[in-house]
Amino acid sequence: MRKPRDFDAELKALEDKARAVKARKVRQLGELVIATGADTLTANELAGALIALTDTKEAGKREAWARRGAAFFQGRSQRNVPATDRYMDSAPAPPGGAPPVSGRKGAT
Repeated sequence: MRKPRDFDAELKALEDKARAVKARKVRQLGELVIATGADTLTANELAGALIALTDTKEAGKREAWARRGAAFFQGRSQRNVPATDRYMDSAPAPPGGAPPVSGRKGAT
């Protein structure tokens, strides 16, 4: 006869794992805020900027932000990023000028 599964223990283990994943996500977001220098902003400013980013549907702006993020994770400074990528309101760089976002290194 087979040993019965302990569903309560399995559920508790999954809850513990989910809690650990959430804690790691919060820690990594905090590290990202500090690494980018956004920790100098007030909580209201940072929240407003993130809300504006999530509300933006303009593909050109989002692509420019994605390129800046990819450059950040690849270790390039802002000064090395082309001027068209540095400013949100500028036209996007020509296609093929930057690697696709999914190909960036160091992102988790």
